[in-house]
Amino acid sequence: MIRIMVADDHVVVRRGLSFVINKQEDMEVVCDAADGLEAMLKLEQADVDVVLMDLSMPPGENGLVTTKKIKEKYPQVKVLIMTMHDDEEYLFRALKIGASGYLLKNAHDGEMLEAIRAVYSGGIYIYPSVAPALVREFLSNQEVDEKINSYELLSNREQEILPLIALGYGNKEIAQKLFISVKTVEAHKTSIMHKLEFEKRTELVHYAIKKNLIDL
Repeated sequence: MIRIMVADDHVVVRRGLSFVINKQEDMEVVCDAADGLEAMLKLEQADVDVVLMDLSMPPGENGLVTTKKIKEKYPQVKVLIMTMHDDEEYLFRALKIGASGYLLKNAHDGEMLEAIRAVYSGGIYIYPSVAPALVREFLSNQEVDEKINSYELLSNREQEILPLIALGYGNKEIAQKLFISVKTVEAHKTSIMHKLEFEKRTELVHYAIKKNLIDL
């Protein structure tokens, strides 16, 4: 039996979801919560496998904050975000803090039940239309990982200059810090961008963060 908590600030939503879930032979809603604080309190009292978490529960903390707290205190509990926000940024943030799934509230009952079973079994569930965005994110990270191996191609001076560029220092400021000419800085900068195959400074900043060359 999959033991479920429904966390949503709307009573009618909690009741509707509970009605659908409790009709299943392998599921049971053991408690519900109207906000993040109540969700944390209920988790201390009830044995829960999966939390259906609303993303927005005013006036308290949002579902992302509560999800992070749940995963820190109860890492075995699976969190399935249910929201009206069809937003890639929310999805990425939810997955990064430990959510096991992200489902839109306009999904049909069958999709919700499938998502619950998937995350309970240790899988990840996302709504199909966001799959291309996840692939793009993955490929972007792969490109950065590959470029990290190219770091050894940089000269010692270029390795000194790279983090300064990423931190936003101008050519003149870098030249003064390293006691070299502005033209030398420009030449090294061109060489860095060429060796790492970057076209924009934003790519270099992402690279520097990924390789822990700068602290933000």
